[in-house]
Amino acid sequence: MSILNNALSGAVASQLALSASSQNIANLQTKGYTRQSALLSAVAPAAGSSQAGNGVRVTELMRFSDSYKTQQMWRSASDLGTHSQTQPYLTQLEKVMGDDTASLSSGVDGFFAALNSVAGVDPTSTPLRQQVVTAAGLLAQRFNSMNNVYNAQLQSVRQQRSALVDSANTTIASIASLNAQIANANATGSNPSALIDARDQAIDSLASQMGLEVSDQPDGTRNVSLKTGQSLVLGGVPGKLSVSGGAAQTFSLTFAGTKFELDTTRAGGQLGGLSVYEQDTLLPLQQGVAEMAQQIADKVNTQLQAGYAMDGSAGKPLFVYNPGSTSNMLQVADGYQTSDLAFSGDGKPGDTGNLQQLVAIKSQTITMAKIGTVLISDADTQLVGRLAVDSQQNKGALKTAQTMRDQAVADWQSTSGVNQDEEAVHLVEYQNMYQANMKVMSVANALFDATLQMMG
Repeated sequence: MSILNNALSGAVASQLALSASSQNIANLQTKGYTRQSALLSAVAPAAGSSQAGNGVRVTELMRFSDSYKTQQMWRSASDLGTHSQTQPYLTQLEKVMGDDTASLSSGVDGFFAALNSVAGVDPTSTPLRQQVVTAAGLLAQRFNSMNNVYNAQLQSVRQQRSALVDSANTTIASIASLNAQIANANATGSNPSALIDARDQAIDSLASQMGLEVSDQPDGTRNVSLKTGQSLVLGGVPGKLSVSGGAAQTFSLTFAGTKFELDTTRAGGQLGGLSVYEQDTLLPLQQGVAEMAQQIADKVNTQLQAGYAMDGSAGKPLFVYNPGSTSNMLQVADGYQTSDLAFSGDGKPGDTGNLQQLVAIKSQTITMAKIGTVLISDADTQLVGRLAVDSQQNKGALKTAQTMRDQAVADWQSTSGVNQDEEAVHLVEYQNMYQANMKVMSVANALFDATLQMMG
């Protein structure tokens, strides 16, 4: 009987719809879960038949997914990753370089203040001369401490990038594997929704590490490439990132036996953000401090060599500049004595002619590659000011990126997320549908029994 068949199909369809709603409710708090719904369609009657129809069937279990919103969420993850990883480094440098008790400016001021004290009292005073040597040592220590901060950050940035490469390779392999499973599920008629959710979560994670371009394929797979064009995943085939070169890191991507060199400053995401920070902020700051140390040392040493020590001998260099040194970039010459300070301009112990020239060095200029020509007294302030601008710009970009990410996630949730109230309504609707079809089946059985009795 067509009535019985219709009711049976309705009961089965409502059970499948209830199953989809129950799955949605079960995953109400599951991150990245995309809600599903049974898509019902009427079964048409056979050709030439006078029947109303042959019931209902579930055409497919539909995923509520918007490709544009998903892509927007991945792009916002990349932008957020670019700025979020660099801000802690910028904040640390701001605190260190802006600290009056540890800044280069206070060290420079202290050294020239010690020279002024000698000039204003007695150029032959051993305690005052000792203050100059001590202040020179403290100044050198300030430069070395700052250089150590830069080196520590460089090491941390490079270690973090290496860790990102290892993590990205694991994610890339996972995406390729899930692509293969999804293609197989689609080919065999299985429901791949859970696999698709897992893959999209993996892509979202990878997008925070580097900028991506993602394209959908007819078999349900997704191809993933860097925004610079190099393929990371094609169907079920993964690429592999690698880093080499020791301290001077170089990055490459190997795909299908071909190796491509990568410029990570263009990579986007966390990897790109760290590389841009190293290239545009950290290394220039370190270079600026090194240039400042070298030129101050050269000017002071040159002026001391133009004067005379306490015993009338030619002056000796006070500072030793060691380019490339990780711990002693600047230091006071070994064995330097207070009597070696060449304050006299004419060879007489009480003369201050050369000392006055030493004091005047603070008002002279030095040239730094990224800043230009500045007064020695202003050099550190210029470096700190440039750092502050970089930090403020990154903070602003980070705030914008976080807002965009939050909005993108909210937009995705509005389409793909589970709404508890909506699912509660569906449960009632499909329950009523099931009960109504069971009632139809009961009526059909009664009619069938009545028919049999009449025939008997």
